[in-house]
Amino acid sequence: METKNSGESMKQCILATIIGLCFSSVASAQDQAESNQRRSRQSTEPSITWVNEPRENQSPLPPGTQHLTFHSDIVDQEVGYCIYLPPDYESSGGKRYPVIYNLHGNGGNEFTSLDSVQVLHEGIVEGRWPSMIMVLPNGGRSTFYKDSADGRFPIESVFITEFIPYIDANYRTIAERKGRCIEGFSMGGRGSTRLAVKYPEMFCSLFCQAGNVPPLLEIYDDADPDTRGSLLLGADRANWEEDDVYAVTEKNLDRIKGKLRIQIACGTTDTGHIVTIRRFHQHLLDLGIDHTYIELEDLGHQRPKMIALLRPIWFDYHVESLRRAAAE
Repeated sequence: METKNSGESMKQCILATIIGLCFSSVASAQDQAESNQRRSRQSTEPSITWVNEPRENQSPLPPGTQHLTFHSDIVDQEVGYCIYLPPDYESSGGKRYPVIYNLHGNGGNEFTSLDSVQVLHEGIVEGRWPSMIMVLPNGGRSTFYKDSADGRFPIESVFITEFIPYIDANYRTIAERKGRCIEGFSMGGRGSTRLAVKYPEMFCSLFCQAGNVPPLLEIYDDADPDTRGSLLLGADRANWEEDDVYAVTEKNLDRIKGKLRIQIACGTTDTGHIVTIRRFHQHLLDLGIDHTYIELEDLGHQRPKMIALLRPIWFDYHVESLRRAAAE
């Protein structure tokens, strides 16, 4: 009897252990799923750390580059930025320089585009490009460089009405359209495209690097009316129309055409972006807006590879835009 009872006890223990492991596995899977959902929400919900610190494994800042802050009255915060000054900046007396504003992608910050700074610096030193300033603002995560409807992320207003004037007041810039270029990759490409066509009197050159360009009004019309209020631009359709690149480009056609030069590049296997890039390219053609359009064969959403492929001409378009604008 003792042996039988011992065997049954052993079976019960094993069964209990198996059941426990099953519940543990289920709980673990549920925990993982919930964790994945939280990470997904965090990656799509707007947020910002106003002043970032370099990562531990980050390379040193390129020559001539500093990480600094400026005070934003709109958000009552110090806001971080990086700025590159060319080698002759300190010794050139009162000379003024054109500026390239580089907007980082989703999840990035003011340190993200330092590789672009390095490419520019090397090209200036080698004599391929004239001396220019490059500025890397901080746009946060999933803000798309817009003003959020709830007022928490007035990124566009900070950039347009505070940051650019601050740069012009504190550095020897060419503080007008003929001296400003704007560019960006991914979210930065989308943001720079929208800002350039919305404020074409401020920029002479745009380089959209794999920036998804979705038709916002279609997204608004297709959205559940009960959930529109929770979206970045809120429930008011007028907000969406004001920021829809297709509508804004058409509205500002006379201010853009022949004045803002536009270059667009995207990889053919960048499936998350190439569809709207092609659609926006066609929109520009339909409106008769001259532009340069590049599709890079078999390239995905890979910023370093895009830069490597186009490195010898990476800033040629901006330089030509600046030359033409100065000659007007």
